[in-house]
Amino acid sequence: MAVSIKRLIIDSLKPRETSILDLSKALATIEGVDEVDIVVTEVDVKTETIKLTIRGSNIDYDAVCKKMSELGATIRSVDEINVSKVKPTAIKVPIS
Repeated sequence: MAVSIKRLIIDSLKPRETSILDLSKALATIEGVDEVDIVVTEVDVKTETIKLTIRGSNIDYDAVCKKMSELGATIRSVDEINVSKVKPTAIKVPIS
């Protein structure tokens, strides 16, 4: 049985040089991601702690991890997740 990730809430740490605007746009380019919300929860001299909410039809978690890593962000924890079963599509066979 296949499942798809519909929503992720991630606690993350990112460098201050990476703006939340750039990070959210980059994550939104990932196949299956429809929306990205980011809230800054703590600011330090060199880093910011952020809470990301990612919504979509079929979020590729590995692609999210890779994109965040490319921008210098690290995932501290996945705080919430929502998954659903992928309903098989019916194959229509023409009747002759």
